[in-house]
Amino acid sequence: MILLRHTRPIGAEGLCYGRSDLLPGPDLADETRRLAASLPPLVRIVSSPLTRCRLLAEGLSQALSLPLSLDARLAEMDFGAWEGRPWAEVPRAELDEWAADLLNARPHGGESVAELAARVQAALAELRAGPGRALVVTHAGVIKAALSARDGPAGWEAQIAFGATIEWEGGA
Repeated sequence: MILLRHTRPIGAEGLCYGRSDLLPGPDLADETRRLAASLPPLVRIVSSPLTRCRLLAEGLSQALSLPLSLDARLAEMDFGAWEGRPWAEVPRAELDEWAADLLNARPHGGESVAELAARVQAALAELRAGPGRALVVTHAGVIKAALSARDGPAGWEAQIAFGATIEWEGGA
């Protein structure tokens, strides 16, 4: 399975935008062509339904003549009250609370990291059990959740560039 982070969305700089449905940037067509030319053989594409992933997945599906399905479990983390706010405006006390218990704290009122990890691991387990090699078009948080299942806490620290791919064969 290959995990692919969406390309750079419009308006993302400095913004907490987990479930916010941002549009992909103007480089989408070029990035789609680059990715289509660089990917190994695949049998299917599964994507987060958020527009920044879905439009990339649709372009790759067309370019590679592969079936595409959407899975809401591959959407980015729900940051609740932090959604759409500049990170610099999130109260320091809330960020500290989150950092003190990264897996379980929900100072924003949205989803906990543990909840994100559970839904991602369930989705990826189903994909692993399915036919052939899949491309999963998704988000940094989802990829980090996958990496944490394989690599432990270090997975949460991974830096995943926009448009980057990661080979992933499963967790512990």
